[in-house]
Amino acid sequence: MIRVAVVGAAGRMGGRIITAIKEAEGLELGGAIERPGHAMLGQDAGSLAGCGPLEVAIVDSLEEGLKSADVLIDFTFPEVTLKNVAVCARLGKMIVIGSTGFTPEQRAEVAGHARKIPVLLAPNMSVGVNACFKLLKEAAQILGDGFDVEIVELHHNKKKDSPSGTAVRMGEVVADALGRDYNKVANFHREGMCGERSKEEIGMQTVRGGDIVGEHTVYFIGMGERIEITHRAMSRDMFARGAVRAATWLQGQAPGMYDMQDVLGLR
Repeated sequence: MIRVAVVGAAGRMGGRIITAIKEAEGLELGGAIERPGHAMLGQDAGSLAGCGPLEVAIVDSLEEGLKSADVLIDFTFPEVTLKNVAVCARLGKMIVIGSTGFTPEQRAEVAGHARKIPVLLAPNMSVGVNACFKLLKEAAQILGDGFDVEIVELHHNKKKDSPSGTAVRMGEVVADALGRDYNKVANFHREGMCGERSKEEIGMQTVRGGDIVGEHTVYFIGMGERIEITHRAMSRDMFARGAVRAATWLQGQAPGMYDMQDVLGLR
């Protein structure tokens, strides 16, 4: 039995992950963590998630929450995740990271801890999104430089990072397939007399509003034709199921950095 701890256990995503753990074969909730002072501290994590009592109380200490766990699932924010992965490395616990918005320097810091423990860091845990990554690479290789690339992503009005980690990863996949440096060709802003579009740039556009779970479309636009590859998330459950699948896959892996492409065998 794999015992999983969840940080952010009282949040919307945390609740869906806890429910997915209960529904998964071979897994059980081993710990539930929230920030100090949170109103739900001491509550049963399963009851709060709506999946029934699990006899795991929400605590405010990561060390305490990890005592009976093999792996931590973290869908928080980069600054919080960096502290959590350092604790996991010190305690020898595996970690699945679904947080987004990491800078290159922060990713490098996570990679440093991965020398001690298995770390799975993915901008999107969805099986469908990761299939899209594969399709985007193949499409870009086939279409080449004859098609302009634009990426549009939509999320709810509470999302803090922009563009989404998934959109950035899509841009990186396409840029790499085309032999470009994403950090040099990504264009996040067009306004006024900004001039003609360059052939190399990849447009990155963001929409925020309402309760949109997540939608991403990559446009390959040629002369007289257009190809669109779109993924729409209908609920957070797919992210939770992917994270649980990742936590199971990490068992027995050597220390190192992994992502969902490894889990799904898409390398």
